[in-house]
Amino acid sequence: MSYPPPQAGYPGYGGHSPQPGYQQPPPGQYPPQGYPPQQGYGAPPQPGPPQGYGQPQAYPPQGQYGQPSQQHHFPPQPPPQGHSPYPQQQQPYGAPPHTPYPQQPQQQQQQYGAPPPQGQYPPQPQGQYPPPQHGQYPPQQHQQQPPYGAPSAPYGAPPPQPYGAPAAMPAPPSPGYDPNQIARVDMSGAADALRKAMKGFGTDESTLVRVLAHMPPQEIAALKQTYSQRHKRSLEADIKSECGGYFEFALLAILRGPLQQDVWCLNDALKGVGTKESLLDDVLIGRSNADIRAIKTAYQQTYRRSLEADVKADLSAKTERMYLMILAATRQEESAPVLPQAVEADVTELHRATEAKTGAEQLTVCSILTNRSDGQIRAIAQAYEHKYRRALESVIKAEFAGHMEDALVRMVRSGADKAMRDAIALEECMSGPGTKDERLITRTVAIHWDRQHAAQVKGAYKHRFKKDLLSRIRGETSGDYERVLVAMLE
Repeated sequence: MSYPPPQAGYPGYGGHSPQPGYQQPPPGQYPPQGYPPQQGYGAPPQPGPPQGYGQPQAYPPQGQYGQPSQQHHFPPQPPPQGHSPYPQQQQPYGAPPHTPYPQQPQQQQQQYGAPPPQGQYPPQPQGQYPPPQHGQYPPQQHQQQPPYGAPSAPYGAPPPQPYGAPAAMPAPPSPGYDPNQIARVDMSGAADALRKAMKGFGTDESTLVRVLAHMPPQEIAALKQTYSQRHKRSLEADIKSECGGYFEFALLAILRGPLQQDVWCLNDALKGVGTKESLLDDVLIGRSNADIRAIKTAYQQTYRRSLEADVKADLSAKTERMYLMILAATRQEESAPVLPQAVEADVTELHRATEAKTGAEQLTVCSILTNRSDGQIRAIAQAYEHKYRRALESVIKAEFAGHMEDALVRMVRSGADKAMRDAIALEECMSGPGTKDERLITRTVAIHWDRQHAAQVKGAYKHRFKKDLLSRIRGETSGDYERVLVAMLE
């Protein structure tokens, strides 16, 4: 398989012309060779020179904004270890100063379609819950993607595997999505500080912000339990009694923890007349199979109803089927390899179902994007743009409309760049007339649980919109509501 020479000037990520140095391949640099065999997704890079497509040179890492283009090769590679794809706004407390991007040497490249490697994010502030370390989970295995034309599995069934192939290692639930993950730490100091802040006349809002804004998800349940045991009161009830408005809305979103907050948002999206599809998208799209299963279980336990049943009752036709595909939790695991021949088949099928005909085959596109891993979607988007000279996101925007367009665009953005996806989502809450306050709060709370990701989002926002995210939030909010949002992202 060979690629034709690329044409200059086709749009980059999201249909916009990329800035110099930001995933902009120069003309004529694609080698004629096809894809080499891929290393398994999530495996550490092998020693030796970086792997390019037929050449020893590889695509420069993202994040070197403003640098002259070097020799590039398709597809673009994620940033090397130890570097963020976005400029940092502030160094975390205690972190050593770093050299600006233009002076950093090239690092070893990751394989095609791989996500940002561990270590590229800024160090966490002291006292925060650490990310999983290498070796904490079992080694990842490879899984073959099902070929096109194969019968689809029933909802809820795991992805089919070829005979004799080892199963891909499922990703564990995210922090806060396993009910058994409760921090075994003494929360009496935090519980007493919160009670003192709300006891008697008046409320010490600054203490509420200080204690709750940076609390790791695993400690939320322990805090509420300790507060109840020591003071014989409900922490949520006291917050409702002492606070109000969007400040109360934000604190309660934190106190639910990530899993119960997702469940609350889904119920809010589906209850009453009409459906808040944007809330469904925020909670469900781009999630791991383990997280989707945890959300469905918690929803059933909380409301004594099946989440799938509520989706069927509230939606219809192809939109309903798209969300049921997501809720099936049958995505390829991130440990599954990114196979060039499977990527090529997906690209060809996506083009056939969209640009190559009049009227898009909506369910074909939905089936591909809801069942591929983030790494595979990233590879598909890169290969599609190279082959057809048009960004996949732009194709979806042209061929779809309404809620399905929004959902499919979010799927592509989730695979391509989660930090940029969330930066754009936050700006959407603040742009135009008026601020969409509840949406801004729910999206900020969801982002803040992962401190490293929050730092990436701030860098992505700065790169995309040429302004500081925290300053933007301060300009759109005020009072205690402003302080808690800013504190969550600081």
